[in-house]
Amino acid sequence: MPKQKDLKRVVRNRMRKTGESYTAARVHVLGKRDGGAKKLMAAKTRKTARAASAANAPAPAAPPAKARSKRPAKKAKSDYAALAGVSDETIAAKTGCTWEKWVHHLDYFGAAQKPHREIVDHVHGKFGVPGWWAQSVTVGYERIRGLRAIGQRRSGSYETTKCKTMAVPLAQLYAAFADAKARKTWLPGVELVVRKANTDKSMRITWEDGTSVEVGFFAKGPAKSMVAVAHTKLADKARADALKRFWSERLDALAAQLADAATG
Repeated sequence: MPKQKDLKRVVRNRMRKTGESYTAARVHVLGKRDGGAKKLMAAKTRKTARAASAANAPAPAAPPAKARSKRPAKKAKSDYAALAGVSDETIAAKTGCTWEKWVHHLDYFGAAQKPHREIVDHVHGKFGVPGWWAQSVTVGYERIRGLRAIGQRRSGSYETTKCKTMAVPLAQLYAAFADAKARKTWLPGVELVVRKANTDKSMRITWEDGTSVEVGFFAKGPAKSMVAVAHTKLADKARADALKRFWSERLDALAAQLADAATG
């Protein structure tokens, strides 16, 4: 009933506008409604057909996977301090740079293709690193880059090093090495030749077996100084290890002797 009343109201409105009879107006109204219904049904049919077509269509090809980068995977950073044989804290405190920074700079400098002395001179001249620590940076870098093993020189021969800080002025420590009589009290039974001496700074010694000893002296204060010994041109690692123990014992003996002299 409500739909029928609504139809009659629409038909009467058309009669007033067009002057048509009720029957003629009703035919036109019903014709428009049927046309609208047909259009709606046609739209629904097209939508259904498109959905069915999409459902039956083959799946689109997947986009190509992103090509893998040809760059090699980043390697884990090596433990430079372990390879160099000197801690990162020590090398940074003495030279102003960590091992990572030294390796970065020396790689840029092309140090892996340069002789040992040229690297030492570069580290000392460009960065003002003292001679002993310029040597340490160079040796550490050469170890990191596989140019030598710990205890080995670039030539393939071996070496051993030992440092000792003592509670005496620099001149007194130097004299304990330079004076032959004083030297025999803590280094007995050894025949050696001092090839070159730079007072209070360094000595170069030929050992009784023809090997070489380089000694550096460094002030650590008015009444404190350090000696650094590098025994080089050794035939193998076993000899280097034996001399490492030897120099450790002899420098301990010298420190005790100087301490006794200071208190006596």
